[in-house]
Amino acid sequence: MGRLKDKVTIITGGNSGVGATTALLFAKEGAKVVISARRETQLIDVANKIKQEGGEVLTVVTDISKPNDVKNLISKTVETFGKIDVLVNNAGVLESGLKPIDCVLDEDIDYIVDINIKGTMYCMREATNEMLKTGKGSIVNVSSIAGVSGCGGAAYVSSKAAIIGLTSHTALRFAGTDIRCNVVCPGSIVTPMVSDMNPTNLDKNMMAQMAKHSDMSIQPCMPEDVANILLFLASDESRSITGQTIISDFGSTL
Repeated sequence: MGRLKDKVTIITGGNSGVGATTALLFAKEGAKVVISARRETQLIDVANKIKQEGGEVLTVVTDISKPNDVKNLISKTVETFGKIDVLVNNAGVLESGLKPIDCVLDEDIDYIVDINIKGTMYCMREATNEMLKTGKGSIVNVSSIAGVSGCGGAAYVSSKAAIIGLTSHTALRFAGTDIRCNVVCPGSIVTPMVSDMNPTNLDKNMMAQMAKHSDMSIQPCMPEDVANILLFLASDESRSITGQTIISDFGSTL
């Protein structure tokens, strides 16, 4: 307990799945948690759970694909808690169907890029400008094994690979300071976003190719598995670690 005592932590996509689990864990470890998402009702549900356990939490409805929403998220955080110590970029979306490069639609590309890439960049830009004021901070990005192995729809894969590259860039930008940036790449995770996918919409050829290059019989990650890694990277225990990509998939893609 207390591994994040008094650290102000923003978690995007904090309304469900990995984000909600991470928010609850961080609050238990003493963080002042700010959770954001587009759906207010779900945010309030998570916030109530945190408060019931004695945690400190702020909810800010945010569409990270909109720069002004992100500016509002950052300003509300600083207005309430005075600083930003940790940013967890967890918010992200999937397109329907895992469409390969020869089938991907323009609207899939726009939808994924606007949220997964541009939204993450907006959050990092605004947060790092605040972190520079205190001279310290930890950014932890949530990418995917898809960004490493290419297993997934073309738009999603490209967005998650971009986050890995952005992590390396940011770590390099602030190397030698107390501002760090790392990325976690989970394999399949049991979350509402994945469970809501309609199997009939999946591209069968892409699924067949993915099956050749990964062991789908190996257990998937649970949100808690990812949250525990995020906690380590957010905490001072990992203060010497920056620019690193950590894969969390129980070895299914070895």
